[in-house]
Amino acid sequence: MKVVCFGEALVDMLSNRVSGVSAADGPEQFTKFAGGAPANAAVAVAKLGGDAHFAGMLGEDAFGHFLNNALVEEGVKTDYVRFTSEAKTALAFVSLDDCGERSFEFYRPPAADLLFRADHFDSLLFNGPGILHICSNSLTEEAIADTTATAIVQAQKAGWLVSFDVNLRHNLWPAGEANRERVNQVVAEADIVKLSIEELEYLAADENAETGGFIARQLRKRPQLVLVTDGDQPVQWATRSTWGGVRPPAVRAVDTTAGGDGFIGGFLYQMAAAGVTPDSLAQWLDSGAHERALEFACACGAHAVSHRGAFVALPTQESLSVFLKKTQ
Repeated sequence: MKVVCFGEALVDMLSNRVSGVSAADGPEQFTKFAGGAPANAAVAVAKLGGDAHFAGMLGEDAFGHFLNNALVEEGVKTDYVRFTSEAKTALAFVSLDDCGERSFEFYRPPAADLLFRADHFDSLLFNGPGILHICSNSLTEEAIADTTATAIVQAQKAGWLVSFDVNLRHNLWPAGEANRERVNQVVAEADIVKLSIEELEYLAADENAETGGFIARQLRKRPQLVLVTDGDQPVQWATRSTWGGVRPPAVRAVDTTAGGDGFIGGFLYQMAAAGVTPDSLAQWLDSGAHERALEFACACGAHAVSHRGAFVALPTQESLSVFLKKTQ
């Protein structure tokens, strides 16, 4: 089953400096890595052996072609990538603390990914069965949010599942914080929703509601599965009938940049391999197959945070097998 990840691909400029390293140890240096949450998710699916596609706009510049080539090298199909000379490819300067946690400084907007419009979607994109995966960075401005809404409608008309990784980056929003109403609208329209505990608390706050109540309300709408991550703590999951948790492997985090993307990519890979559709999702969840898929996804995320970078940190089936043997 085809997995199409729509949104931003950007260049992560990863610092060589971590907390506690002073200027006396030499100048701070940044290394170029391919990244961007939807692009990372596409690479995660592709490296595991899935049929992964990336849809988005890149700048007609050195960074844009670097990203497109990096996607292709990892096995992602880029037929749905568009290029523009009207804006540059986005950059993100990433610094790490001594626990591998990140802080971002984005050079976006303006950026090429924000210029993707509904008429840029390939007419064949939603042919055949598939899964559409999106993130909230394609909601930060009204025009790109409208494009994302169009993608959701087209995917659902084609009988596709829609996966939404909230993945909030507040400093990318014009107001300095995410528009809760806009993000929550997409939460309510997706079949699968992934969010961190901090994102859950932020999105629930506007309703003065307990987070459990917020999840229950979403499950009365279109979503059938909500996933809540909390660093190295168990991933909590909730369906319309039950809930539970899956503990990820215990590892030392080196760089958490692609951890969540590796996790959701691993989960999408498992769903695509099982041929899950909106009509069969409830049965798949009732069978408990999602718990096995989540165990696999947790392993993929743990593998990613054990390595520096984004694309390069995501596992293949072989590297994941070696990794899991070392963690046992």
